[in-house]
Amino acid sequence: MKKLTNKYIYIISIILILTIIAYVNINQNNIDSNQLQLEFLEIILSTRNQNIIDSNQEIPINEQIKLEEIMINKNLKNFVYLTNAGDGSNNIFLVLQEGLIYYLEEKSEYKEPILFLDIQNKVNFGGEKGLLSLVFDPKYEINNHFFVYYIDLNGNTIISRFTNDITSTINILKTELIILRVNQPYSNHNGGQIIFGPDGYLYIGLGDGGAAGDPLGHGQNGKTLLGSILRINVQDATIKNPYLIPHDNPFINNNNFRNEIWAYGLRNPWRMSFDHESGKLFVGDVGQNEFEEINIIEKGGNYGWNIMEGKHCYSEININCNKTKFISPILEYSHKEGCSITGGYVYHGSINSIQNQYIFSDFCSGIIWTINLENNEYIKNQIAVGPFKISSFGEDEKKEMYVLSLDGQIYKIINIKK
Repeated sequence: MKKLTNKYIYIISIILILTIIAYVNINQNNIDSNQLQLEFLEIILSTRNQNIIDSNQEIPINEQIKLEEIMINKNLKNFVYLTNAGDGSNNIFLVLQEGLIYYLEEKSEYKEPILFLDIQNKVNFGGEKGLLSLVFDPKYEINNHFFVYYIDLNGNTIISRFTNDITSTINILKTELIILRVNQPYSNHNGGQIIFGPDGYLYIGLGDGGAAGDPLGHGQNGKTLLGSILRINVQDATIKNPYLIPHDNPFINNNNFRNEIWAYGLRNPWRMSFDHESGKLFVGDVGQNEFEEINIIEKGGNYGWNIMEGKHCYSEININCNKTKFISPILEYSHKEGCSITGGYVYHGSINSIQNQYIFSDFCSGIIWTINLENNEYIKNQIAVGPFKISSFGEDEKKEMYVLSLDGQIYKIINIKK
């Protein structure tokens, strides 16, 4: 009788989500279909006893790796990023969406989280808002600077620099220097990544500003910073001059573009990273109705949104668009395989079988794929199924990769034969 009841609940849930999605397609400019699908997907998964996502599932293709959970001695959740300071300690830093950063020491086997930063009183937390990223200055060992990306209480994107003070986390708060403030017209599509490139400049990933379908046209508007990858120089930041424009940015002295823009035409870049060997910038860009995509970012590149979605004309705008104007993604997948891409890294850790392969996932399906980059064919291969809600990947100083879950789980990708 219990199984029969669950079956009926599952059928009703399917009908409910299909009804909601149909409503979303009619009211495209008011509601983000991805967001609603995420909320109702949880209902379906709960009635199926997690048959879709099983963190202990056997690896279906690559039998040489597995996900090893790191059990920390504290009940934490809402993990959205993991990184390292590049200071030789091989400690890892956990970013929690509500506005907290903890670090885990290698010497304690990453079991004891230690508070590093608490800016909860500054952060607008909920949905796609919150503290979203952390990066350490390339000269961190000398200047103790680190940078964060968060949504403030007014709903704006804030890029701030802090200076570490080992004597007091309270003293750290007093060092905040706001580098950049960007107005966000809606609560979603905030992007959320900041990283330093091989050139020493800070790269910032900004979404199109939200709602659905880019109703304000930010993706193709060079006069706004939204829907773009920015590139700025923050090495000598001051209150008066928080950043400088690198002299070789592509749109300097172009009246139709902001000088900060490195590339544009993006919808919601969720996680980007530089390949440590090639220097290429990989971005996972979350799709609208049909396709998720991965792009390699080129200087001055236009990646098509909202004229294009993936390699296709965005049907809500123009089904017969001119595709030749835009740079196509190296890979796309449809919403039959997921609904929200989580970008990752080109792997350079200790596992030979996945060396030089780009690893990424999907937030909804939990499937982890690799792309072999050697032949430029860019075909994805499934290597594992991770925990539900894979929010991000991360790297330690040894280039080993980690998988994060919003539910408060951390997994390390390891060699199964080790």
